[in-house]
Amino acid sequence: MSDLQPYGATIPTNLPRFCKSSSQKDGDVTVCVRWCYIAVTCTLIWRGGVDSVMVHNFVASFGWRGLLLLFLLALLIPKPTGAQQPALNLMPMPASVQPGTGSLRADSSFSVALSGHAEPRLERGVERFLQQLARQTAIPLNLKPSKSAQATLVIHTDHASKEIQEVGEDESYALEVTAGGAKLTAPTPLGTLHGLQTFLQLVDVSTNGFAAPAVTIQDKPRFPWRGLMIDSARHFTPLDVIRRNLDGMDAVKMNVFHWHLSDNQGFRVESKRFPKLQELGSDGRYYTQEEIRDVIAYARDRGIRVVPEFDIPGHSTSWFVAHPELASGPGPYEIERRWGVFDPAMDPTKESTYKFLDQFIGEMARLFPDQFFHVGGDEVNGKQWDANKEIQEFKRAHSLKDNQALQAYFNRHLQPIVQKHGKSMIGWDEILDPTLPKNITIQSWRGPASLAAAAKQGYRGLLSNGYYLDLGWPAARHYAMDPMSGDAANLSLEEQQRILGGESCMWAEYVDAENIDSRIWPRNAAIAERLWSPADVRDPASMYARLDFVATRLEWLGLTHRTSYWQMLRRIAGAATPEEFAALRTLTDELEPVKDYTREQTAPAEPTSLTPMNRVVDAVPLESDAGRRFGELVDKFISTSCLDGDTVARLRAQFTAWRDNDAKLQPLAERSLLVYEVAGRSRDLSALGTMGLAALDAMSKRQPVPDSWKAQQLARLKQWKEQKAQLLLIPVSAVQKLVEAAATGGTCANGK
Repeated sequence: MSDLQPYGATIPTNLPRFCKSSSQKDGDVTVCVRWCYIAVTCTLIWRGGVDSVMVHNFVASFGWRGLLLLFLLALLIPKPTGAQQPALNLMPMPASVQPGTGSLRADSSFSVALSGHAEPRLERGVERFLQQLARQTAIPLNLKPSKSAQATLVIHTDHASKEIQEVGEDESYALEVTAGGAKLTAPTPLGTLHGLQTFLQLVDVSTNGFAAPAVTIQDKPRFPWRGLMIDSARHFTPLDVIRRNLDGMDAVKMNVFHWHLSDNQGFRVESKRFPKLQELGSDGRYYTQEEIRDVIAYARDRGIRVVPEFDIPGHSTSWFVAHPELASGPGPYEIERRWGVFDPAMDPTKESTYKFLDQFIGEMARLFPDQFFHVGGDEVNGKQWDANKEIQEFKRAHSLKDNQALQAYFNRHLQPIVQKHGKSMIGWDEILDPTLPKNITIQSWRGPASLAAAAKQGYRGLLSNGYYLDLGWPAARHYAMDPMSGDAANLSLEEQQRILGGESCMWAEYVDAENIDSRIWPRNAAIAERLWSPADVRDPASMYARLDFVATRLEWLGLTHRTSYWQMLRRIAGAATPEEFAALRTLTDELEPVKDYTREQTAPAEPTSLTPMNRVVDAVPLESDAGRRFGELVDKFISTSCLDGDTVARLRAQFTAWRDNDAKLQPLAERSLLVYEVAGRSRDLSALGTMGLAALDAMSKRQPVPDSWKAQQLARLKQWKEQKAQLLLIPVSAVQKLVEAAATGGTCANGK
């Protein structure tokens, strides 16, 4: 009742008459009034979660009639029930979820039985499921499917899926969990695999050990194409990294692994027909064909297709190191070490170019069984074409008015080659041309308008704009992007059906085997939900709550999105004391790398593919959970008219920790060059803590601060918003809200 104490001194005089009978003393009136307040306030809080401040403000405005109205309102609000169904930490959220009663225990007797269609892939899927369940619960389980119809979880699969997985296959499933057992049914193994992942997300610790809540789920994906692209060309991605990211994709029901395998910085696949491609174009870091087959089989076991990308006619310098005859300029050529868009491009005027590509694509088509073959096609700047007199003469002779027309000519010759080898051509926006057949697919990095334009012309499309993980956007920003947004929302039903879904993209200029997981996860799970779940599942607060849960589950698969951060900080700190390392963590938890493509512009020296990624900017996650949660805390404080005492205490504790942190970090900064680089950010965080405390002190007085103080603080905050050491101090914007609230006398929300 402590939060009711202030109202004794400010009780309105126009209160119910029964509190003011002539036989009562003034003190009795005060006691009566207090009990009125307590009765109404407690009833509202118990039944509806109403804030006591709201009660006071309402009664202060409307007197005893307001108090009576609130009391009647309190009686109308349904009282809370005893047993509440726990929130389901599912991601992606299923299409339909109906809570049941009770829960199903997961103990050492847990077993799984298969019925209906049977195949080795299903048995391996069940074994992985049981291994993961054992890992989540630390309960030893029998990892083989049971023969008993009385198994804890009974799975029925109707029929086989396609031998080579195709777009649009049935991936639906139904899962029913009761206190007595669970049943999973699906038309194909794809749905069965998805349902097993949902069951794993249901199991959590409970008062009865580990259990899954009773629930009935009917589920299917919104889009048939839900992909993740990993760029293995700019920085080579080891096979163990590929495999664990496939496991992550499986966990969140993504079904396409788009593998970017060639670019200016490297050619990463063994070609037996043209072995110099990998021998001279890869620095010895490439995948053998046997390794490729193993990855494809690993992915298929998890219901994931593998689509290769060989980027042509641009982004192809690594091809020319071995085969300069393909290029439009004389060379010589070396593997590119820098980042950006470069001039070299294949010569589209020579028949020998198409003969070479025919043989190469034929070899790769036999290696990669998927229907789709990605040819890139993006960012050809045309400079090498412009400088080649023979190419310019060719353009005039063939009435090709510009380089875009020349690239369309290239694609018109390339597409029949891809089709000849049983594949469907897919490429980035730049390949779109109305002269190409309608069976090609456009992957849009330019945005929904470009995607919608392709659909209107009769082409299938995928959205990647808004899903570029390397840009460092928060999960909520990715989550807000939808393949059916913008111009796509105005398409006809037939045109909308041409939009197959989308892909997140992990371009690899600033990732290596150590930090790549932290650049993909857990934010990629939010994109997975956008592509799987119904369109109306879009509340960012719910998404973040479930994302925190899923992030931990992904670690159990071997992903290193959290552990790599800690390990990299340990290396940066060297022989730090526990206090010094804690101070480094306090600082780096509030930092994020610069966004979009400003990393190269803000670098102390031009970055290359040989630049070590061992700095703080390489270690910290792309989205700061601590910074986000602090922002949510400030928003909560302001939404309660800055009167929430518990939140004030939490903010003061946080600001005090920041204020005192720099002194603890400085000894480490004097010994470690990599820590010294972020010493400026450490001082900024300390000053930010001091400013936050000053803002809270000012608000506690309920008097506006001088305009000069506000102007001075805002000027400092503007400086702190700028990057230092390529790092952003995330809590700055939230502290600015407190400074602005202090300028109004600490009245915060609603002008009260």
